[in-house]
Amino acid sequence: MCQLLGMNCATPTDITFSFKGFSQRAGVTSDHADGWGIAFFENKACRLFIDNQSAVNSPIADCLRRNPIKSKNVIAHIRKATQGNIEVENSHPFMRELWGRHWIFAHNGDLKNYAPVLNGTYLPVGTTDSELAYCALLQGLRDRFGNNEPDLAEIFSVLAELAPTIAAHGTFNFMLSNGQALFAYATTNLHWLIRSWPFSQAHLVDMDLDIDFSHYAKPDDRVAVIATEPLTDNEQWTAFTSGELLGFENGHLRYQAQTHVKLIEPPTQPVQEQAFANAV
Repeated sequence: MCQLLGMNCATPTDITFSFKGFSQRAGVTSDHADGWGIAFFENKACRLFIDNQSAVNSPIADCLRRNPIKSKNVIAHIRKATQGNIEVENSHPFMRELWGRHWIFAHNGDLKNYAPVLNGTYLPVGTTDSELAYCALLQGLRDRFGNNEPDLAEIFSVLAELAPTIAAHGTFNFMLSNGQALFAYATTNLHWLIRSWPFSQAHLVDMDLDIDFSHYAKPDDRVAVIATEPLTDNEQWTAFTSGELLGFENGHLRYQAQTHVKLIEPPTQPVQEQAFANAV
């Protein structure tokens, strides 16, 4: 399985502190070393960095750890491959255009026997179940709203319908953003917290590094952080419930829905054996 990291803020903020700890899970404190990526929004457009090297060893990741980029919406991913080779085209996050905006998606999980019918509007470049699910999600949104961009509440409502249909095929933890909000869905493991004024000190789980945010933040700053596993050991993280979809906007939790996921059970016998048994 992979690991996810997301940030949604009221004002442009850098994710350097969190990313330093998160990237240690790509070979130091864990074994998610099959590629990585991170996306930084600036209004409608996005700066996307991906690599099929480990985030611990990648020169690109090292550059981003030393040179902060500020953004109101960020999604990062470190990969432990379950489907698809270790190649750049299979590195998350994935980016597509919808309603004149970049959309970014990253997934943690493994979808079995998942074969959605795609109409050609969105097609995978790589060979992962994750990118296939992303194309299906965007196709579902476009099918519902056409060329008329809906508001965030309408987007959230449709995501709450679409997500469980994909999650029926297995583990489906994902983050999705269009630069206006960050949507996060969990079937197994995802956690979140919000940092606001007055800010306090935080200490990373994956390395001996801490920071006192009160020395850098302003009263109007507000930051929501979402991660597969808590990044710090001295802050209060909240675990997602299975099937929970959350939407964050300007550092606030704006939308919340509990969906029901019913896994599709594989046949207990091969089809040929079932036919033979019925004939007998």
